[in-house]
Amino acid sequence: MAKDSILRKDGVSYVLPFILITSCFALWGFANDITNPMVKAFSKIFRMSVTDGALVQVAFYGGYFAMAFPAAIFIRRFSYKAGVLTGLAMYALGAFMFFPAKLIGDYGYFLIAYFVLTCGLSFLETSCNPYILSMGTEQTATRRLNLAQSFNPMGSLLGMYVAMNFIQAKLSPIDTEGRAKLTDSEFLALKEHDLTVLITPYLVIAAIIAVMFLVILFARMPKNADQNHSIDFLPTLRRIFNIKHYREGVVAQFFYVGAQIMCWTFIIQYGTHYFMLEGMDERSAEVLSQQFNIYAMIFFCCSRFICTFFLKYINPGKLLFVLASAAIIFVIGVIMLRNSYGVYCLVAISGCMSLMFPTIYGIALQGLGDDAKFGAAGLIMAILGGSVLPPLQASIIDMGTLLSVPAVNISFVLPLICFIVVAIYGNRMGKKAE
Repeated sequence: MAKDSILRKDGVSYVLPFILITSCFALWGFANDITNPMVKAFSKIFRMSVTDGALVQVAFYGGYFAMAFPAAIFIRRFSYKAGVLTGLAMYALGAFMFFPAKLIGDYGYFLIAYFVLTCGLSFLETSCNPYILSMGTEQTATRRLNLAQSFNPMGSLLGMYVAMNFIQAKLSPIDTEGRAKLTDSEFLALKEHDLTVLITPYLVIAAIIAVMFLVILFARMPKNADQNHSIDFLPTLRRIFNIKHYREGVVAQFFYVGAQIMCWTFIIQYGTHYFMLEGMDERSAEVLSQQFNIYAMIFFCCSRFICTFFLKYINPGKLLFVLASAAIIFVIGVIMLRNSYGVYCLVAISGCMSLMFPTIYGIALQGLGDDAKFGAAGLIMAILGGSVLPPLQASIIDMGTLLSVPAVNISFVLPLICFIVVAIYGNRMGKKAE
């Protein structure tokens, strides 16, 4: 194998561990993108506003925030492998909790299940990202992480496909207006049916995760970068947040994740609005919007591989700036266009986003050494952007019309601001690397 292979360090090959840990990237991609359409689904099932439905994202990304530093302390005390196993266990538990939540029939219990599930995802991401960075030389770390992250959208695509074909398409065709006219007994029967449809994929993925847990439990995994088990929490935090490129990276990651979740969640509301204006019924418009979401993820996935290749020749910060600038242009199109062509702009944004998360992550953790465990936690906490910003956008959408413009269009001012922040970070890091 070539001396400069991205999966070899000091004569040791990391191919098998890389494959196993990379599979976890696909697993949390599935969870992320089967969940985005659930904002619309829960809103219909429980006859709620878009803002109430967006609490799914609050619970989902709140789990990331709450567990990031506990996960970092855990893997510092034990190992990356232990962190991965704990994450898989909590992921499976949260997914299995959908069954009792359905039996109770209360929206709040689903939010608890999502929170537990994403506490597991927080463990996974806090462990897997720096684990991948450690499986080779520091010079190839960003390329290696981008390669691993390339498999994340594959899980996302599967999540979107399952959401569209096994949830959205199988929910009752009664639209939001029709559900509001149902009697209490009719509504309860309909809710029972729809919740059964909704929870089934989560129970299946829980079983798959349980199998994955056993495979990694018995596999031989590297112990590199796990030698130092001391926990100097506050001194470490002060040390890493005094590093400018790390501190700014956390801010950029917060806004990037917020933009990503907003674009992928509210493409359903945006597309449904304009497809219904063209004469489609609500369910058909929702399914078609989710199809476009899948197209966006395919574009995202292909772009990730292409951008990973370009990283061999282009400074990561410069490429981040170029893609963020392109995303800004497309978001302006989403805001200005008042027809289904705005959906095409949303799809194009996904191609621009493909590089952003792992590149911000890799740039921010450069030079942190063993502090990368806590550094990774800060970057995972930044995923809180996916919890804070979508409800703000949902509250704008619920206005219906704003300044004589459809509120769903105006709401995309929030992703616009986010991409401006990312572009500034990319520009600063690109100039710093010159």
